[in-house]
Amino acid sequence: MSTTTSDAELLVQAPSKIARVLAYQLPACNSLNRFEAEALGDHCLNSTIAKLTHDYGLAFQRQPEKVPNHWGTPCDVVRYRLPASQQKRARAVLALLFKPAKDRKEVAA
Repeated sequence: MSTTTSDAELLVQAPSKIARVLAYQLPACNSLNRFEAEALGDHCLNSTIAKLTHDYGLAFQRQPEKVPNHWGTPCDVVRYRLPASQQKRARAVLALLFKPAKDRKEVAA
């Protein structure tokens, strides 16, 4: 991962689902709910957010909302947003996720 790589390029180059979700969240204005995350290949966003929280120490803002499901019926979901205060740590975690597994040294929580 280059230090000059744009956020859009990071999203396209992300090597895994968890990296794509994190790369999408890097611009502080971006947020996701479970239905929107499907476009990134994530069909269980709550588990991805839990992994980023528990394994990498990232803190997400959570906002409950009602959205239409695939049949148009309202359902309860959570919108996840990575606050600006977490951006530096998120970039460090993303750099780690771009490394081959054998070369990773975990980011201290």
